[in-house]
Amino acid sequence: MQLPSDEVFDILVIGGGINGTGIARDAAGRGFSVCLCEANGLGSGTSSASSKLIHGGLRYLEHYEFRLVREALKEREILLSMAPHIIKPMRFVLPHSKSMRPAWLLRLGLFLYDHLGGLKYLQKSRRINLNHDDAGAPLKPAFHWGFEYSDCWVDDTRLVLLNAIDANDRGATLFTHTKVESARCEEGIWEIKSRNRITDEIVTQKARVIVNAAGPWVDQVLGEAFGLKNPKNVRLVRGSHIIVEQLFEHGKPYIFQNADERIIFAIPYLNDYTVIGTTDADQTRMTDSPKMSDDELQYLCDAANEYFTKQITRDDVIWSYAGVRSLYNDGSGEAKKVTRDYVLKNDETSGAPLINVFGGKITTYRRLAESVVERIEKILGRRGEAWTSTSSLPGGNFAVGDLSLIINDLKNNFPFVNDSIITRLSTSYGTKAAKVLENAKSAGDLGEHFGGGLYQKEVEYLVQNEWAINAEDILFRCTRIGVGKSNEISEKVESFLATMFAENTR
Repeated sequence: MQLPSDEVFDILVIGGGINGTGIARDAAGRGFSVCLCEANGLGSGTSSASSKLIHGGLRYLEHYEFRLVREALKEREILLSMAPHIIKPMRFVLPHSKSMRPAWLLRLGLFLYDHLGGLKYLQKSRRINLNHDDAGAPLKPAFHWGFEYSDCWVDDTRLVLLNAIDANDRGATLFTHTKVESARCEEGIWEIKSRNRITDEIVTQKARVIVNAAGPWVDQVLGEAFGLKNPKNVRLVRGSHIIVEQLFEHGKPYIFQNADERIIFAIPYLNDYTVIGTTDADQTRMTDSPKMSDDELQYLCDAANEYFTKQITRDDVIWSYAGVRSLYNDGSGEAKKVTRDYVLKNDETSGAPLINVFGGKITTYRRLAESVVERIEKILGRRGEAWTSTSSLPGGNFAVGDLSLIINDLKNNFPFVNDSIITRLSTSYGTKAAKVLENAKSAGDLGEHFGGGLYQKEVEYLVQNEWAINAEDILFRCTRIGVGKSNEISEKVESFLATMFAENTR
């Protein structure tokens, strides 16, 4: 798409991850004209490769990052109320033995965790007897006592997509698979040239302010698009996860303390699986598809085997994923000690305002976005009040705990749809789930079944409303249906999309 040469956006955001889409949404909601460019698919980078938690970061207390923990804990409840369809409270189990951090220290940490951010929807922590609690059954006999506390799980990529959808609904222009190649200042205005990586078409935009929210590519963008020599603002740290067949059925995730003082999680995933992670490994070079190393895989297996009775090996791993966190380069030594807080820096050395976003975590994305827009207001003037803390994301306009009402309505209105599909649609789309099934009067109206409960009607909805263009978008980002499935479903979806797009271009 070639924009008119006289069109000047207030803001151009580089990066379509959680920070970029959050910034675009906030700014568009205040009345700024916004353009966003993402080099790949929305949420295709680090934002889709997290531990999928909205949490305060219990272990950050050990590094005295009280401000970060307090802000994250406050955001945890705000985000839960914004998107109760894709975010759900969970009770985390922390087994304890004498060889670990002392019990008094854990009790103190959990007391602070309960009180730093306040609790509205979530329960306080408590000590549990693992000999009598269901959570103790999968664990080795050595673990008799533990603690239980609250945090939240999130469908991370859908969180990105919902921010993008709302930004678009509020007037933002979003370009996917569009890489910013150059940004030059002309008389105080940025002129940006981007390339569509699918059509090879050059897109030209103008903007008053650029926000570089490219995540682990932030320095790469500064070097390639802005011409900076060898920028080293971030440290790239890879976090990897493995997925195995379900290790426990009670539904409570675990947080484990390792001998090296790292923390890993074992979290129920998609009803049938357990996801185990994460690692902290330095990433020397940024690629579109970072890979977990053999050492990381073995590390996660060994860490889980320290706790679970059922032992796992690399042969039990059915899927894995790795994401690269762009941590602000504060000169710390070990990767696990580098701050997870975000840093914002203004740069006007090129003649026009550039705001760089370094670091950050998914839990604090909304507050980060608010901070960025506050900086933009100091440059362009105020357009509207801060608004996102009391908003809801698309499909999330219902009370926390009322998801069952959405599910029951769908069952009544679409009795021919399988209950498991109804539940998945409700937890993905919330009050907008009925739009996915709109005008369907029978099972035949759902169209072709690709497998795993994915029907043609949903695929068409994702293409029309959520920027999906290929099977990876549909099976691993817009939904998680592809996890643990054969390539056959992917081949069917790709074949259908090829036909669909060919017919649309006739």
